[in-house]
Amino acid sequence: MEADARPVEPPAPGFDPEATYQLLRNLTSPVVAVTSAAGGEMNGMISDSAVRASLAPRFPRIAFFCHKFNHSHELIERGGAFALHLLRDDQWELIHRLGFVSGRDGDKLRGLAFETGVTGCPLLLDCHSAFECRVANRMDAGASTFELGEVVAVRRGTGDRVMTAANFRANMPAEWRAEYEANLKRAQAFAEAYAREAR
Repeated sequence: MEADARPVEPPAPGFDPEATYQLLRNLTSPVVAVTSAAGGEMNGMISDSAVRASLAPRFPRIAFFCHKFNHSHELIERGGAFALHLLRDDQWELIHRLGFVSGRDGDKLRGLAFETGVTGCPLLLDCHSAFECRVANRMDAGASTFELGEVVAVRRGTGDRVMTAANFRANMPAEWRAEYEANLKRAQAFAEAYAREAR
């Protein structure tokens, strides 16, 4: 942690963290796939924290939070780039493949159709759209890093409706739910431990 990081204040009396977390879920973005590359290695992950980060059409930017426990975090830091893909609302298997396991345990992109972009990041060919970005800035956010990317290339794919976090949570296959909840609890435990150490 950086020396000038501010300590996290304890919650106020009567503060309900779980109820607050459920309310904050309304702030999530579409579900996106993020790919990265560094040192000959490529990876992909799933995020629901991406936002448009520029009002100027001629200078498009995208930002998202990348958790530090994700293998992609290291690749984005080393490679200085990422590609963010909006997913169609029927791309359930791709979300499961990229979002439910770690790239440290195997090649998550094996068998997927992609091409290498100008930054070296893999661009998935089967998606709603893809935005290739060079990292313009990074901000330490505790257990995550806020990645700001300058869009350098765009690919329009197929489909009109993108997958949203609310749609995913409400309609994911029942057989995935236990795995999803277990992964979420591990991520939350990591973030809470990081926050406690920052106090």
